[in-house]
Amino acid sequence: MNDNPVIVLMKSLQATLMFLVLLVLILYSGCYSFKGTSISPDVKTFYVAPFDNNAPDAPPTLSIEFSEALREKILNESRLVLDDENPDVEFVGAITTWRVSSEAPKPGELVAFNRLTIGVRVEYINHRNEEENWKSNFSYFADFDANQNLLDVQDQLIEAINEELVNQIFNKAFTNW
Repeated sequence: MNDNPVIVLMKSLQATLMFLVLLVLILYSGCYSFKGTSISPDVKTFYVAPFDNNAPDAPPTLSIEFSEALREKILNESRLVLDDENPDVEFVGAITTWRVSSEAPKPGELVAFNRLTIGVRVEYINHRNEEENWKSNFSYFADFDANQNLLDVQDQLIEAINEELVNQIFNKAFTNW
């Protein structure tokens, strides 16, 4: 029998700490899985049409990578099921901008940088509720060192920009932001 008050107090603190950690994990996982989406209960399926590549000089695979990124985001962060024949909602669009620009240094800075900007045009079609349909343009950019060759950093830049664009589109379509 261990009636030492220090040991009893330590076990009590340990149990309380474990409970708090478990509570935080449960709350966090609950928030994470909810994702804040507000998709109508009658919307069950979606489709992302292959985006066109209308941007001069853009890599030929950009539209495929973007379409796939949007499709994966919806599959992973909503309850919707992919249906290419009779979807409740669909996304149609095109890559419209692929621009690399040189940016001058800001006051107090010595180094200039380059900026890659990608823009997309998206049409959201809700076959269940036409009042929710919309068309929007989205764009985002990423900077890279002026001394770097675009081809050396292009894949990482595209991935980062696509992630942000997909988040913007997902939020407009499903989270009422």
